Amino acid sequence: MAKIIKNGTIVTAADHYKADLLINDGIIQAIGMNLQAEAAEVIDAEGCFVFPGGVDPHTHLDMPFGGTITADDYETGTIAAAFGGTTTVIDFCLTNKGLPLCSSIQTWHAKAQGKAVIDYSFHLMIGEVNNAVLTELPQIIAEEGITSLKVFMAYKNVLQADDGTLYRTLLMAKEQGALVMVHAENGDVIDYLIAQALAEGNTDPIFHARTRPSVLEGEATGRAAKLSALADSQLYVVHVTCAEAVQQIADSRNQGHEIWGETCPQYLLLDETYLQRPDFEGAKYVWSPPLREAWHQEVLWNALKNGQLQTVGSDQCSFNFKGQKELGRGDFSKIPNGGPIIEDRFSLIYSEGVTKGRLSLNQFVDVIATRAAKLFGLFPQKGTIAVGSDADLVIFDPAAERVISAATHHMNVDYNPFEGMRVTGEPVSVLSRGEFVIRDKQFVGSAGSGRYLKRKKYKSDL
Repeated sequence: MAKIIKNGTIVTAADHYKADLLINDGIIQAIGMNLQAEAAEVIDAEGCFVFPGGVDPHTHLDMPFGGTITADDYETGTIAAAFGGTTTVIDFCLTNKGLPLCSSIQTWHAKAQGKAVIDYSFHLMIGEVNNAVLTELPQIIAEEGITSLKVFMAYKNVLQADDGTLYRTLLMAKEQGALVMVHAENGDVIDYLIAQALAEGNTDPIFHARTRPSVLEGEATGRAAKLSALADSQLYVVHVTCAEAVQQIADSRNQGHEIWGETCPQYLLLDETYLQRPDFEGAKYVWSPPLREAWHQEVLWNALKNGQLQTVGSDQCSFNFKGQKELGRGDFSKIPNGGPIIEDRFSLIYSEGVTKGRLSLNQFVDVIATRAAKLFGLFPQKGTIAVGSDADLVIFDPAAERVISAATHHMNVDYNPFEGMRVTGEPVSVLSRGEFVIRDKQFVGSAGSGRYLKRKKYKSDL
């Protein structure tokens, strides 16, 4: 059934204007004034912005870590994402050394099948480069449409790859049209600092931050940037937290290299003092890289505004405080890393970015949807409002106010890191390919309605 959204203000990364939207067969068919269509359902968006659905380029759903599994799977995680205004997620597919890459991809397809309520795709972790990987990867890029490759520079003896693997991945990516993503921290030095802290009896959550200082993020970011430049390749640095990393990205971009940076709401709004909360409450805020001193937040906001950083991901990786985060009582290194962010990403960046004058409306759409869609081969199908694009839309009330709380969120986890924070602006209704997933703040979607997205190869003309 056709739908017409009337009286809203359409906002894209380029402009904003009052107009009607005609939706049919999941696609935006027309944009104009006083649109008509026989038997079309009319949706009144008076007083609301109509945004493109958010594209979250960084999630970990149903992911094993540290002897446990994230609390949100593809059903609860994507429902929460939809409530928050996100209509596309790109999740990280972890691989195992010595096993075919396709076996891990099949595992991740099984995790999502019949559960996702919004559209999704995968990034592929590269932990080793050998003849088997070199042979398999071109086929995966072509057939699965997985055009982004993740290399960890941290988590020694678990996920961390060496510099040779990173460099060869960059060379592969240049040849195959993929974008290499890095978790940029110096895992070797962090491993030493963790052992030293534990030997000295420093076991509280705050030592998670103390053993992962920002200088080690800056060093690893710079190293990755230089290796990418040497390979004449393209690089995307995930979850940037600090001034040192921003500076390395800015320097490399100023030299003409193709390097992109992502930050997350937690680094823009929270600081390392949260890790010092009593009664082990600080464990709720353990993720990597860690929260930094508060002064880094202004650097990150300015980097988003001036284009030194280009996207905001959630790094959704939820673990319950009870029974999961508590695994690290008496040893901070055993606290599962990650937090529940997917639901509040969109509203937090609008509230703290747009309403406080840190970002324009168009910049908000760019960092929350459009730029990620472009970088990861989904534009213009996703990330914008245009004739021919998927009708992934958020009807957003800019005047609504709410207080974030675990008591009211939809993530399958027993705490919210932004508990008690008041935000301005809220999604009212959310459509995925023209069908309501959220309508008047109620879930009306269905498990399994989300589709897997095969993505286009990386293009530098962004």
